[in-house]
Amino acid sequence: MSNKSVTRRYTLTGGVVASTGLALPMIFPASSSDAFTNAPNGSTVTFGFNATLSGPYAEEGNDQLRGQKLAVEHLNGQGDGGCLNTFSSRALSGNGVLGKKVTLVVADSEGKASKAHSSAKAMINSDGAVMLNGGSTSGEAIAVQNLCQDAGVIFMAGLAHANDLTGKEKKANGFRNYFNAYMTGAALAPVLRAELGTDRRAYHLSADYNWGWSQEEAIVASTEALGWQTINRVKTPLTSTEFTTYIAPILNSGADVLILNHYGANLEDSLASALQFGLLDKVVNGKDFKIVVPVLSDLMAAKAGVTIEGVLGSVNWSWQLQDKGTKAFVSSFQEAYGFPPSIAAQTGYSQVLLYADAVERAGTFNPCGVVEALEDFEFDGLGNGPSWYRGADHQCFKDVLVVQGRDSPTDPYDRLEVVDVTPRAQVEYDPQHPMFSGGQLGKCNPGA
Repeated sequence: MSNKSVTRRYTLTGGVVASTGLALPMIFPASSSDAFTNAPNGSTVTFGFNATLSGPYAEEGNDQLRGQKLAVEHLNGQGDGGCLNTFSSRALSGNGVLGKKVTLVVADSEGKASKAHSSAKAMINSDGAVMLNGGSTSGEAIAVQNLCQDAGVIFMAGLAHANDLTGKEKKANGFRNYFNAYMTGAALAPVLRAELGTDRRAYHLSADYNWGWSQEEAIVASTEALGWQTINRVKTPLTSTEFTTYIAPILNSGADVLILNHYGANLEDSLASALQFGLLDKVVNGKDFKIVVPVLSDLMAAKAGVTIEGVLGSVNWSWQLQDKGTKAFVSSFQEAYGFPPSIAAQTGYSQVLLYADAVERAGTFNPCGVVEALEDFEFDGLGNGPSWYRGADHQCFKDVLVVQGRDSPTDPYDRLEVVDVTPRAQVEYDPQHPMFSGGQLGKCNPGA
């Protein structure tokens, strides 16, 4: 057998990771009136984590995994309990989920939809995962969400930000706690108007896949509504590491704002190239040239260093917030890993607790019971403030933060400053908004 045919997976129990073998063909349970995929019948239940642990988004994927591991520990009664002590729903008590200890299987999607799909099939079939969490790109999240819908398993989408996931690709078995591209545009627009004015000429560089297209569409719509002109929209491959050929044409384009619809290592590389060309030192159309990064993270800011100073963007959460949920999670995470958690970690952590809580409230692991418990569920205490899982599309709504790179950070994890909090109501939209229409949520599939 060649090495290329091997899919390696891992099981985590109490912090120990061990190989569990090879992927096998998909097998579903026999049909019965009350059967559902991977119904746990022993003393444990298996959750799966599937995200980018290598490649351009590896930093975010690995921190997301740290958050999920911590959530499993808290569910199993280890550590200080973290947000189990602050979550507005008091269903979780640290004795597992419905009395069963949680085990975790992990796979590296490498940022590829095909790899994410095959890894997810293996975790459902071979490891008996009753829920999958993760996804560092929208392409892989959509692929896994479609699989989970067909398999009868709940999917809690990770860092997927494209509108399509809870738009035309929405599925009854899938939920997204993370924000989306529309919400970023709605949050950024008022701050861009105040900081940069209404007479600007924007040049977009966008990652050439589902998320980049979605983010570009949302930011073009929100900025053109301010009166901005869009000079050019250029797509860049996700595998790009050299961006000088994309930055050079901006110099003579007439643009006075560069919008980087990039993430992870792509952003670090494209932002560095932009500064090497001295874009922020230029005056164009009588205005100081500016750079906007619609979606930022503490991890990207730490890697980008001084290049992030003054750059505006949006985030789903910040470890610097002072609410009880954030403080509890940050304290637990720092104790476990020695540094503050990122948005990726908080997302991975929260989604595990939200799924487990829904199971407890439903009194069953049957995905249809979980769906019913999560739809139109309102909650607080996980760090994002009052939040709502809308039943119509399974998108979670909460406040969105606008951040800016600090001029004088005290350490690498202090490079982003929260400059505005956009209220939840301001980023909500009709489920049939043009950016989201075209799909059908459908019905929950228990897999039986």
